[in-house]
Amino acid sequence: MNLGIDLRHRHRLADPGQGLQEWHIRILDGEHEVGSLHAARCLYHDADNLAERMTDHGGLCALAAARLLTPDGELAPELEEAVEIPGSLLVLDQLDIQAPFDDQTVVTAVVAEVIDRLTDNHYAVVLPSTGPDTDQGTHLLAQAATDLAAEPFDDLQLIDTCLAAPAHAVAHARARLTSRIQYPHWHLDEEDEEGLLEDEHEGALTPRTAAVLRLAGEELSALAWQEVTALGDEPLSYGAGGVFGRLPAITLRRDRQWRRQMARAFDDLAADLGMTGRAGVEPRCTAEEMALHLMIDRARSITANRPNAVRDLVADLPAHRADYDWEGCSDELFEDHDVLMLFDDRLDGLEDPDSDIHQAMGMVNLAADKWFEPFRADKARDPDRGFRL
Repeated sequence: MNLGIDLRHRHRLADPGQGLQEWHIRILDGEHEVGSLHAARCLYHDADNLAERMTDHGGLCALAAARLLTPDGELAPELEEAVEIPGSLLVLDQLDIQAPFDDQTVVTAVVAEVIDRLTDNHYAVVLPSTGPDTDQGTHLLAQAATDLAAEPFDDLQLIDTCLAAPAHAVAHARARLTSRIQYPHWHLDEEDEEGLLEDEHEGALTPRTAAVLRLAGEELSALAWQEVTALGDEPLSYGAGGVFGRLPAITLRRDRQWRRQMARAFDDLAADLGMTGRAGVEPRCTAEEMALHLMIDRARSITANRPNAVRDLVADLPAHRADYDWEGCSDELFEDHDVLMLFDDRLDGLEDPDSDIHQAMGMVNLAADKWFEPFRADKARDPDRGFRL
């Protein structure tokens, strides 16, 4: 599979109606066209009356004009409330794609790439919603909108390109497609699907996924223990590199003993993943939650950048269509992602149990000196298990 897109725009120098650009997107497998998508860039400040232009264009553009603009071409108050910087619109519709490429991961990645190519951070992207008579192309576009953090707006969906959530979702979409392309059992050809495990394993942590995640934990552990020896009790500066430099700012001034416990968290999780018969891995304290997030991130990098190493590592393990679904692991292996909020500088003081947001959200053990306290006493690790160093 060699997927790509080709964006084509034809513009007349003496265009009597400014403000609406038509784009034809060809979806390609190599040089062979396997699908197409229509895009309309609707530029509010370049049009005499954008509502009239979009209405005359028909299709989803006309529907968007009725919902998002006033009859005299002004921005509707509802649109101004829905997006940070209302003005330009990108309307995507008329998806037509052949099997076996009519796959949601492929379509979501295509939509993400088109948005990246045709917008900046001042756009509202308009995509359809589903209904009882929705055709396959519209259904795939509607689901792509949901995948990319769109918000419902009447019978449309809007992606505000000013916000961080869509950008984060785009990165996930690209990573998922990259995994599918790199590993043969993710390919879309029917013959590649034969022999894969379907029902024997439920969830994202398949045997091959667990093996790569364990490798990530072992590598992070080795790096962390090297840093324990090198750093001792020395505080780190903001933005420092290494394993401990990647942790939230509230941990940068912790001492050697704290770092030893953090390094051991990687060892504990890697050991869990190596236990025969374990169906999953469960972080038992805040330190292990953070360690597992870092392990998933490193595992994602391993599968993206070291395919030969992965191939050798998993050669004797059964394949599964859910292998290397790191976004699925992130969703499945945690009860919540509260610990990641510690990276947000706007939430300074979040770790304080007395803070309003801490209490409102029922958070526990976010302060650095609480990271190693078990969430549940009945699942606490053996306190006498010792350290590697």
